[in-house]
Amino acid sequence: MTMLRSFDPASGDLVWEGESAGADAVAAALLRARHAFPAWRALPVETRVAVAGRYRDALEARKDEIARIISRETGKPLWETQSEVASMIGKVGLSIAAQAERAGEKRSAMPFGEAVLRHRPHGVMAVLGPFNFPGHLPNGHIVPALIAGNTVVFKPSEMTPATGAAMAECWAQALADHPFVFQCIQGGRETGEALVAGHIDGLLFTGSAGAGAHFRRVFADRPDVILALELGGNNPLVVWDAEDVEEAAAVVVQSAFITTGQRCSCARRLIVPDSVFGSALVDAVAALARRISIGAWDESPEPWIGPLISDAAARSARARVDDLSGRGAKVILPFTGVEGRSDAFVTPGMLDVTGTFVPDEEIFAPVLQVSRVADFDAAMAAANNTRFGLSAGFVSADDALWERFALESRAGVVNRNRPTTGAAGSMPFGGLGESGNHRPSAYYAADYCAYPVASFEAGHAGGNMGAISDRLRA
Repeated sequence: MTMLRSFDPASGDLVWEGESAGADAVAAALLRARHAFPAWRALPVETRVAVAGRYRDALEARKDEIARIISRETGKPLWETQSEVASMIGKVGLSIAAQAERAGEKRSAMPFGEAVLRHRPHGVMAVLGPFNFPGHLPNGHIVPALIAGNTVVFKPSEMTPATGAAMAECWAQALADHPFVFQCIQGGRETGEALVAGHIDGLLFTGSAGAGAHFRRVFADRPDVILALELGGNNPLVVWDAEDVEEAAAVVVQSAFITTGQRCSCARRLIVPDSVFGSALVDAVAALARRISIGAWDESPEPWIGPLISDAAARSARARVDDLSGRGAKVILPFTGVEGRSDAFVTPGMLDVTGTFVPDEEIFAPVLQVSRVADFDAAMAAANNTRFGLSAGFVSADDALWERFALESRAGVVNRNRPTTGAAGSMPFGGLGESGNHRPSAYYAADYCAYPVASFEAGHAGGNMGAISDRLRA
């Protein structure tokens, strides 16, 4: 028996302990989900919507407890995890609306009948969750998948099993009359591999670009499996002018350093003009970043950011920063540990990489690379010089430049005068290139949770012989 444990990255305290599911347990869960699917699919959508409503009620009743669980497992401050749980609750209403709008039933009259558009669930969906938003992000797959009529087998990140367990308890309460429609299995890589290799109809994944590339290869010969990938990004933020440098710097800091840089939509590359304004902006960002409060999730006053997810994550990020320095990057703000804290704690770092060749890689930490360019053509070229395409940001009062930036940016989320991490639940969220596979989530999750069925229907066969007779006489 293999045990799985999660720890508070700030204190090292044990948060959760349980058994890791082996291949046999995974296969059994998939078989149960397969058997539960026909009855769940056959229910009226209103019944499934009502179940989702009960899940929302269960989350609401436990929102403070679940926020604390997420904070303990991820190290995120409580203000941020409370917002995450609120997003989970809000996702239910948004998913219900999206299902009706994007995957509902539509009818239109035609000669001798009517055209009917219906949507049908795929079957058994596997959901793999990330550690950075262990509730909100898998929730964004699970809720629309279940409303559409699929059954779900969910494996949380091995770093955040307690959050997954709490979600499973809420679903168990909502699905008391519908066993095995939703199941949560715990485990690490081997558990995930068994789930992916099993008899599934869809894989809904949020995580790294490297894992996404692996899944593309794994499913190359399995076209029957719907694959929705929400991956990372090496996201650019172009700041070209600003009436208030301090306000522009605040957009940069929120883009780059929120959640200790552990958002897939965080700005990784700051692109500024090689000018007096560009230098002033960089100085203002560095000054503001130095003021960021760092601490454990349960400290008072509450910090703005906590630690990285683990000591190992911090070591990996430091190695990446050291590599950039070895390539010639100049340190603007050192990326270091925090004295008296666990090794998972780090300070925001900034490096000037102008004229330096740097790998096109995402550093999943509060590290910002600064590039100074001669003109806006060079800024656009630098912004798009990436194999990723998740988010991009532009700070400027110039409407004409914004129109060009919005047109030419290769990203799924393109923001103006707002952080790159800003997104609306009523809009799609996802990227292209190495950031996804053209199946954005959020409001558009309804699109990949069901497939369209187009029908031409009539109540009786009348009219067909007449048409044939006319053709024969002709």
